Amino acid sequence: MHPATPPTTGTQAVPVHRTPVRRRRLIRGMLAAVVALPLVLGAAGCGGDEEASTDPNAPVKLSVFWWGGEARAKLTEEALALYTKKHPNVTFEKTWQANQGYFDKLATLTAGGNPPDLFQIDDNYLAEYASRSTTLDLTSYKDSGDLDVSKFPKSLWQYGVVDGKLAGVASGENTQGLVYNKTLLTKNGLPEPTTGMSWEEHIAWAEQVAKKTKVPGTQDPSADYKAFWVWLRQQGKDLYKGSELGFTAEDVTKWFDLWKGARDRGATPTPDVIHEGNATDITKQLVVTGKAGTSWVWVNQMPELKKNTKDELGVIAYPGDPSAQWARASMYWSVFKGSKHKDVAVDVINFLANDPEAVKILGTDRGLPSNLDLRRVVSDDVTDPAMKQSIQVESDLAQKFGEAPQVPLKGHSKVRAELIKAAENAQYGRISSAQAAEQFIAACKSAIA
Repeated sequence: MHPATPPTTGTQAVPVHRTPVRRRRLIRGMLAAVVALPLVLGAAGCGGDEEASTDPNAPVKLSVFWWGGEARAKLTEEALALYTKKHPNVTFEKTWQANQGYFDKLATLTAGGNPPDLFQIDDNYLAEYASRSTTLDLTSYKDSGDLDVSKFPKSLWQYGVVDGKLAGVASGENTQGLVYNKTLLTKNGLPEPTTGMSWEEHIAWAEQVAKKTKVPGTQDPSADYKAFWVWLRQQGKDLYKGSELGFTAEDVTKWFDLWKGARDRGATPTPDVIHEGNATDITKQLVVTGKAGTSWVWVNQMPELKKNTKDELGVIAYPGDPSAQWARASMYWSVFKGSKHKDVAVDVINFLANDPEAVKILGTDRGLPSNLDLRRVVSDDVTDPAMKQSIQVESDLAQKFGEAPQVPLKGHSKVRAELIKAAENAQYGRISSAQAAEQFIAACKSAIA
């Protein structure tokens, strides 16, 4: 009789096909592994959302990545050492490099699954990293007070919000600044420009300077995205609106035509010299090379400009209503969303922004301190007259700043480059303002797509 044949009657136990115990265990183990696999993959995808330990005194090693030179590295390391002194269980794995190639390295680390816990980023890339869910949403920390931004200008912390989430915290503040050659004006008995002058008034002033001094009164900023952005905001527009551009070809045409008129009146340099101002670094801006009476820069660049000229310089807001300007983050600190030590990383950001000793160590290297109370303390210690000037101007403007715009979209650096290209085509007269505007719009839409 075949052992597998069951009886048809009776109450005795019915023999059936049975899988050997070892095989059953193997199958159960395989099934358990299959069920668990999505959970494991999910945890891996989250990068480990849980803190490594609930013990506040457990050893923690945070990786920190930033760009900058040796001076910034020294100051940052000193501030982080102070944090370790006050929190002996926390140590840091520090990596820094020059700006060149920094974001390539950050992208490689992120793609390779080994991003730093805490990293420096700027507004060219913040939206991109936030949209990939790489950055931790810091909103709950802000709301609880664990990340204290109560002493920040409102538009400064707002400029770290992407799609309703606080993706980065300003490590310092900056804003647009019109730097002018005060010595040139004084020597020729000419008035200094003032905050609140309209754009037309500024151009008329620059024309007057050019006629009297034979030096073009102002660099042509039609290729400068900072100036274009402020001008747009004064027209009720913006650089970006949601996931699209916040302006039209008609807006760009008006902007280019404004500066064509200025060039025609001799208020600006010739196209070749304008190009020189567009292409050179801060140390060779036209206001310090003597080729124009003003340059369009960031306020915190005043000390660097001053190093390159013997003339006295002044700085004011860009023309028009100064409320179009805002407290811009010179750069941000962001936390990797999957960090095992996210709470500690946030506490380090809070420390760097709000601890008096740390803020004094960092000084103005990353822009003016975000905490307004501590900015005054740092200002008292500053001995560089040009930096004191920068701090004073930004402090004065802080009362006039408007709401922050949204953080630039992915492709912002390409938009900036395309503005230079389009503006220079118009400056050289290769094409009309309207044609240059149409080309710029098309290039921008491709860049942010």
